[in-house]
Amino acid sequence: MTQSYLVFTILLVFVALNAAILIGLSHLVAPRRPTPLKGTPYESGMPPLGSARERFSVKFYLVAMLFIVFDIETVFLVPWAVMYRSLGLFGLIEMLVFMALLGLGFLYAWKRGGLDWE
Repeated sequence: MTQSYLVFTILLVFVALNAAILIGLSHLVAPRRPTPLKGTPYESGMPPLGSARERFSVKFYLVAMLFIVFDIETVFLVPWAVMYRSLGLFGLIEMLVFMALLGLGFLYAWKRGGLDWE
């Protein structure tokens, strides 16, 4: 039992030391020639417009959270699809209820204007 923990501990120490050594070497060996042009933000070949510290609208975060919620909820379809044949009619009805609830949540967010981008 302790043999497997010992191997894991050795591997963990090796990985931590390797990471520390590589980060330290990159700081010691990397050339440093800062220029004002290198310090400017790069935005797809265009000169930057405005400040990089602009505030985002709450709408941006709401759309991002809704995307994450619906994206994660659709991931639940994969295990169901794998086990579909063994679940039978109960599994089908259960997934239809889940999809209906997901659809109702989507319609609610749509009607409330959570998906509108202005």
